[in-house]
Amino acid sequence: MQTVAVLALDGVVAFDLATPLEVFGRTRLPDGRTPYRVLVCALTEEVEAGAFTLRARHGLADLATADTIIVPGVADPHAPVPAEALDALRAAAARGTRIASICSGALVLAQTGLLDGRRATTHWLATGLLAARHPEIEVDADVLYVDEGGVLTSAGAAAGLDLCLHLIRRDHGSAVAADAARLSVMPLEREGGQAQFIVQPLPVTPRGSELEPLLRWLEEHAHRELTLDDMARQAGMSTRTLNRHFREQLGSTPLQWLLRARVRRAQHLLETTGHPVDRIAGQVGFGSPTAFRERFRRTVGTSPAAYRSAFRAHQR
Repeated sequence: MQTVAVLALDGVVAFDLATPLEVFGRTRLPDGRTPYRVLVCALTEEVEAGAFTLRARHGLADLATADTIIVPGVADPHAPVPAEALDALRAAAARGTRIASICSGALVLAQTGLLDGRRATTHWLATGLLAARHPEIEVDADVLYVDEGGVLTSAGAAAGLDLCLHLIRRDHGSAVAADAARLSVMPLEREGGQAQFIVQPLPVTPRGSELEPLLRWLEEHAHRELTLDDMARQAGMSTRTLNRHFREQLGSTPLQWLLRARVRRAQHLLETTGHPVDRIAGQVGFGSPTAFRERFRRTVGTSPAAYRSAFRAHQR
């Protein structure tokens, strides 16, 4: 079991704090085991969190036991960070602990020097401040998160969810990450270009929806050559009605949903098999390897080969 420690400083943004607690805390492996132990660590027992005060059960010393440390954002990015907290983060990094920030937590992390010479991001409102204060950091304002290996940063709000799911994918693969996304009711409708290696679980459908049987059927038959007429026939609807229901409930068209389902299946095969990319293209329903590579890059933000290189190693 891995330990994820969330550092709670005075003025911590409650949303940023709760995100890793919920996502990592509810993650389950296929056999039902819990892969993460989640701690909230603070300098003092009581921490101001805006509208309320929280009571932390763990101190800075417990950061030494963590495999991953998450640094949430703080309400006042100009507030000084206690030296003890910065020292604890530096010591953890020196031990090889993985450290990630959410939102304005990048401004805290930047004060440790761990982002120097690296690419990083933060909430769009704070990217200018981060760049001005720390010119040695390559600030990228156009991505959801940046993975620099042992140090990761994310943009604001929902990008913290993307980051946590990305870490779960790194640790345990696409199936576990997709399950965690569903538990978080997190429909990741992200297109390529926003961030590399974006997790692509399928959009969440309300339980009992009239589309639910069709979506299960599509997942099972995504490898086949399917047309909009095939889908409408299976659903017992006209193509016009089917398109309308997809847009209302899932925010996409049936064919867009099918393409994401195929890419998601391809991600799993790239992680878990040694099959050539061209073979995987056919296995998941793409008519040509070229079309597969183009769609995969557009959806995930990188090539199938680069994706396999990055993620299959984590499954060994």
